[in-house]
Amino acid sequence: MENEENQTLRNLPSVDLILKTAEIQSAGRDFSLEIVTRIVREVKERIKAKIIKGEHKDADKAIISQEMVRQTLGALEELKRPFYQKVINASGIILHTALGRAVLAPEVLAEIQEELTGYSRLQIGLGSGQRSRRDEGVEMLLRHLTGAQAATVVNNNAAATAIVLNTIAMGKEVIVSRGQLVEIGGEFRLPDVMAFSGAKMVEVGTTNKTHARDYERAITENTAALLRVHPSNYKIHGFTSEVPLEEMVQIAHKRGLILIDDVGAGSLVDMSQFGFEPEPTLRQSVAAGSDIITSSADKLIGASQGGIILGREDLIAAIRKNQFARIVRVGKLTLAALEATLKLFLDLKLALQRVPTLEMILRKPEDLKSAAEKMASRLGLANIQAEVGASPGFSQTGSGSLPDQNLATTLLVIAPKDMAAQALVEKLRQYRPPIIARIQNEQILIDPRTLLKGEDTVIVEALSQILGS
Repeated sequence: MENEENQTLRNLPSVDLILKTAEIQSAGRDFSLEIVTRIVREVKERIKAKIIKGEHKDADKAIISQEMVRQTLGALEELKRPFYQKVINASGIILHTALGRAVLAPEVLAEIQEELTGYSRLQIGLGSGQRSRRDEGVEMLLRHLTGAQAATVVNNNAAATAIVLNTIAMGKEVIVSRGQLVEIGGEFRLPDVMAFSGAKMVEVGTTNKTHARDYERAITENTAALLRVHPSNYKIHGFTSEVPLEEMVQIAHKRGLILIDDVGAGSLVDMSQFGFEPEPTLRQSVAAGSDIITSSADKLIGASQGGIILGREDLIAAIRKNQFARIVRVGKLTLAALEATLKLFLDLKLALQRVPTLEMILRKPEDLKSAAEKMASRLGLANIQAEVGASPGFSQTGSGSLPDQNLATTLLVIAPKDMAAQALVEKLRQYRPPIIARIQNEQILIDPRTLLKGEDTVIVEALSQILGS
């Protein structure tokens, strides 16, 4: 065995030999010699490691050379291809964290293209010519849309919560209900965020019930604020109760404390008018008297990732002066995307039609049924090696928005005959553009709710190629 391994290792070609092959010479024209050489060396080391593990036992020098060339060409091609590339979301999860969450509206992309080509205004007053605040444009819109005195933006809602707590309650106590000690994606837990901020967390109540008296009894001379956290990504059902926001505001203000409201998804639209369970909106929180409100910018608002902070003018001014403000500040792309998205909400009817997140949530069941049946019919005519049909199912909003509220849809269902469902879903991911679908009971599920215009045709073409007879 050792002799065979040594012999195979001796068959490994030199880096120079691979660099001189016609294929690498041709492909390498788009790269510096240093880059190509580094990649060839990495490929050689990977193959060497596999040989030591007992692979490629019967491979001669020509075969190993071919494999090195193949892997090098693949690596070079991958370098050229965008990593953050367009994918087709056929999963039915509207705010899919792995797929960039909210889809930006066409108007947003057009405004970015128009206004950010070349230099753009970020921190200059066009009247005074003096340095200004970079969040001015977004603040103006948020004030009009929510009724808040002031607003600013950071890079996500976790950062918003952290900088608010650090500004208001560093070294002091913040009271929060045990039922609201949430963990969000990536194992970021509220107690950890609070500890990082320098605030001291005081838990009150129980997992399922917290009363007004629990907050009142926990207040001490070292208390700075009461914190309400909307549990965006879960619901507790049954024997439960939480103190209404308005009552929490009264408790806080009676004792001279600050009420912080983490609204989570941060909707600008009351979704209950469309039959959903009530979810807090930014305007409702402002109207209830919250002193500081935080939320995401990229969930039910539908902009790019960001954290919105609304509230009293003096508190927002203090947050802007915080030493961490520069660390968590956002750049021109985030601000431009948020500004253009917020402008759509100046006309609510327009926002419901043009903000992709809201448009997908509100798609009609009959339209989804028609779309799934049309794809199934076209695939039937393509004579693919699979059983195809349309079946009732559910979509999800995702990313902690409208939790526990499934959206009725109709799914395109594909059961491949000569291929495992896992193999098919992998081939769909390797298609160009990649297609992200779901697997259930050895069937591939395609949900038309999250498809954009024309993507149904791409899916039919992809499945026809992969499963064609």
